[in-house]
Amino acid sequence: MPADTPLPVLDLAHLAAMTGNDTDLSLEVIGIFREQAQLWSRLLDPMSEARQWADAAHTLKGASLGIGALKLAVACERAEKAGRAEAAPSKAHAAVLLSDVKEALGETLEAAARAAYDLASAARRSAS
Repeated sequence: MPADTPLPVLDLAHLAAMTGNDTDLSLEVIGIFREQAQLWSRLLDPMSEARQWADAAHTLKGASLGIGALKLAVACERAEKAGRAEAAPSKAHAAVLLSDVKEALGETLEAAARAAYDLASAARRSAS
């Protein structure tokens, strides 16, 4: 992807490829992602130890790559690298990094909810 091309919030083609175009599996993967996001986002606190929020960012990065949430994965990677650097970032820098992660996470959760709705609706229509 060219450097000037915005990263997709949720790449549905990636999700379909990862789940073999299986609608039920796609819905399950989205559900697992949403659970992971709820659990790990609580640890994205710039006032806590850098290692703690870097670990949370790492886990969210892996979960986001699994569903094709590339924008979130990049934000998580930036935060993870900063949190694991030899010199921890300032609390202000950590707050900016984690704000970027939280913003991308919010966008991703909205896109995931839309995708889950669309997938479930299409499955109901094809079953009728």
